[in-house]
Amino acid sequence: MEAKAIARYVRVTPRKADQVLQLIRGKRVDVAAEILDFTPKHVAKVIGKVVKSAVANAVAIEGKINVEELRVKMAVAGAGPTMKRFLPRAQGRATPLLKRTCHITIIVEGDVSEHAHAPHRARRTGKVAPETVPSPAAETAAKPERAARAEAKAPKGAKAAKPKAKAEKAAKPPKSKSESAKAAPKTKGRATKKREG
Repeated sequence: MEAKAIARYVRVTPRKADQVLQLIRGKRVDVAAEILDFTPKHVAKVIGKVVKSAVANAVAIEGKINVEELRVKMAVAGAGPTMKRFLPRAQGRATPLLKRTCHITIIVEGDVSEHAHAPHRARRTGKVAPETVPSPAAETAAKPERAARAEAKAPKGAKAAKPKAKAEKAAKPPKSKSESAKAAPKTKGRATKKREG
């Protein structure tokens, strides 16, 4: 299992950052943190934060993981954007200054242990299982099965009652317009008259 953390636009040259990253490559996370605490370089503090972030990401992704067994698999300082500045010099000249930045990437890896205590639940990845849409052929095959189940569950008296109700509805003649108007409830309030025009 792997977890990654990246610090972007760190105001240190990639070369200076890589000098510190060489000290922790392949080391266990607790040993790497101890080395960074006692390294007299400004960037060591930033790298220590990235290592802690990678460990926290590993715990959040997996949940049950032994933090002591995590190792720094990869530690890289890639070049970021360079800021151009100028320094005034003698006789009206200007000397360019290149203020370099870097992106520090750290990947930690370790085995998932079942006995390790999980401080909190694993983070949900947000992946949702796709819903299966039944094909028309499957629906037509399922209809007779549903009808057979419904007949098996329904009591015998209910079977006979259903066809009679359908027959009674079919036997009744349709209502005329005057009867349907009488049956309709009267609305309260002013009735709107249609304009004849």
